[in-house]
Amino acid sequence: MDDLSPFCCQNPDCPDYAQRGRDNLSVCGHYGTQQQRRLLYCRSCKARFSERKGAPLFDCRLPRDKALAVLHHLAEGCGVRQTARLVGVNKNAVARLALLAGQHARQLHDELVGFSPLHPEASAG
Repeated sequence: MDDLSPFCCQNPDCPDYAQRGRDNLSVCGHYGTQQQRRLLYCRSCKARFSERKGAPLFDCRLPRDKALAVLHHLAEGCGVRQTARLVGVNKNAVARLALLAGQHARQLHDELVGFSPLHPEASAG
């Protein structure tokens, strides 16, 4: 049996969107070069999506090792052009990965920390 507790529906129109532990997900298939990634199915909205959807490396065209090297260099303070030279990728790929990782970090922060009391949406719940 697959443990799907870390996952939630990725469809914004779903009543269970972004809510873990609803027992609405199941594995409906596998994909990838060695069938290593799971394709998830939401029983609430009937949507199918990759287990990696919403992660910074989702749909990344670079090999995993190169993508992680790019993120490591950026985290160490290297610039976009310097990182592109060191890893051997195009500077546009570096900029795109930096943007995706930054967006993912913001979403994760908002999910784990929540809104501060001064945030306008904090009192609306």
